[in-house]
Amino acid sequence: MSALAIQLRNGCLPSDIEQEDKNIFQELQKKGILEEEKGLWKLGSLYRAGRLYLGQDGRGYIEAATKEQRDLLVEPDDLNGAKNGDIVVAKRIIARRGRASAKVVAVIEQAHLYTIAYTHRDPQGNFSVIDIRTGEPTEAVMEGMDLSAFKLGTVMKIDIDTGKVLEVFGHLADPKVDEKISLALYERADAFPDACVTEALEIESEVNKSEHKERVDLTDLDFCTIDPVTAKDFDDAIYFDLKTHTLYVAIADVSHYVPYFTEIDKEAKRRGFTTYLPHKSFPMLPRELSENICSLKPKVDRLAFVAKIQLDKETLQPLKEEFFEAVIHSKHRFNYEAVDAILQEGYSGNDQTVERILHWLLPLQKITQRLRNRRLKEGFDFRSEEIKLTLDENHLLKATQIETGTPSHSLIEECMLLANQASAKRFTGEGDSIFRIHEPPQLERIEQLLTELAAIGLYVEEYEDSPSLIRAIQAEAKKMGLESEVDALIIKSLRQASYSHINVGHFGLGFSHYSHFTSPIRRYSDLILHRLIKTQLRGDKEEAEYLLRNIEPLCARVSELEREATKAEWDFRDRKFTRWADQHKGETYDAEIVEINDNGSAKAILKDEKAPQGITLNVKGDNVMLFDKVKTKITEANIPQALIMGEVTEKLTKEVTEL
Repeated sequence: MSALAIQLRNGCLPSDIEQEDKNIFQELQKKGILEEEKGLWKLGSLYRAGRLYLGQDGRGYIEAATKEQRDLLVEPDDLNGAKNGDIVVAKRIIARRGRASAKVVAVIEQAHLYTIAYTHRDPQGNFSVIDIRTGEPTEAVMEGMDLSAFKLGTVMKIDIDTGKVLEVFGHLADPKVDEKISLALYERADAFPDACVTEALEIESEVNKSEHKERVDLTDLDFCTIDPVTAKDFDDAIYFDLKTHTLYVAIADVSHYVPYFTEIDKEAKRRGFTTYLPHKSFPMLPRELSENICSLKPKVDRLAFVAKIQLDKETLQPLKEEFFEAVIHSKHRFNYEAVDAILQEGYSGNDQTVERILHWLLPLQKITQRLRNRRLKEGFDFRSEEIKLTLDENHLLKATQIETGTPSHSLIEECMLLANQASAKRFTGEGDSIFRIHEPPQLERIEQLLTELAAIGLYVEEYEDSPSLIRAIQAEAKKMGLESEVDALIIKSLRQASYSHINVGHFGLGFSHYSHFTSPIRRYSDLILHRLIKTQLRGDKEEAEYLLRNIEPLCARVSELEREATKAEWDFRDRKFTRWADQHKGETYDAEIVEINDNGSAKAILKDEKAPQGITLNVKGDNVMLFDKVKTKITEANIPQALIMGEVTEKLTKEVTEL
């Protein structure tokens, strides 16, 4: 559900409406579709807002928003120009019998504002413009230009309503066009609006702690950061007091620099998240903030929002959790590799600052090991593999690397988890904050997976609920040497984590309370939470009321934006894989079947020293079973749609593979 649809359902003030939604809001007011009730404007009783889905017969339906409602059928004549995936307002048609029906009265959010397409000519010589999303022809016009005169494979951005070409991106033969395609498909932005950049340049470039006497001065504490070697924005710094067993998690105080309704805030809300591609990041905040004044760089004063957590020395349970605004001075910047080397081999340098930090960092690492072991008794450790891509100067795939968690990653992760839990526990969970939730899976879904796994001889006979069944499946998979493969299937069967104003806990982590507090530079959700906690600290009821009146649509907005950012990253990765496959058509590689689909197709992942890691092929599912070891030949690489097709040329026995 879109943010505006939730506002219209729940009721809102006209001032709560985002700038881009004001015209449609006013139109609905004029048509009498909205009613005023106790100062709030909401949909009249005959109207419903929801997402429209179109069937192959041209009829649509609008999903029910509650269990009490029924899906509404929309006949083709009543669509009023709405397209599949649009968020619409529909008026219910009162009928004595038959299915609950409605007619669309307004589109409040289009599924897509534009089409990304390319020029194409089929084997018969017929010219067309092909939609990259669907692979189907689409309408396109360009004033004063005959599109057939363009070089075949020219990529363009087209207004979905008018068919007008808005921008020419480049050519499919150029790998550098992939970036523009992936960003545009999922509406991820690169350049910031001029007004946003102007505001960012007006913000101070350094911190003078004498101007912030109301803040707690922590500049004497030996904070440090631990991040990837390539990191440019540092969200978090840590310090551990050995005497009192107190952890300080200092987070960039973005909310100090980004007030409500500023151009920077509006743009951050539009983006929601930083998008990370292998060669470049597309930040939520202007780099003047994200890589400078907000970033907790070493050896400079910085404003921070701090979670201070005192742990019981025996049980490691939190005894006291505080939040406050502070000034810190990070003493050293570590990277993960350097910390891992120290943990394994010891420190042989002579930097006194590093030695002081290691005095508390090494004991803290032991503590975080204990915290992780305790956490995994309630939560899960899914062996999901992240693939890191390296590109060459021409933006072609150079190498891939599987990123695995190391002790230094775990050290930071457990510290952040403590702060995220502490932030969530400040609230009741009944609509008074933004929570990171992960709903428990339905037992039927896990049992369905168990049935599929029976085909490879994996059986579980005794279990009580979905958590115990998952653990039992993992135990059997470990015996068979299929931990990562089975974990990938388990993850697919689980619900997605999301943001919600109602707390239901986090199943995967095993936490009753969890939120996102630790990355406000790259996640708008964390910025919302910082603002909410500050309203508590200051007793600002008016600001809290504003935030909470809009907290449900905000949660819906950031959940959707998170999915779009992730899809853009995956789409770009698949485009690079497809270009590699295009250069290796006809070649044969060892692979493993990782998915069997109902339509007779299957997915195989290349597992061959001659091929990059993580590449999947679509193959026919005839005569193959889950986790079969096979030889596959790359037969086709569809660069526009980023699809790789292949065929199984030979099934390998386990013994042959080992040879």
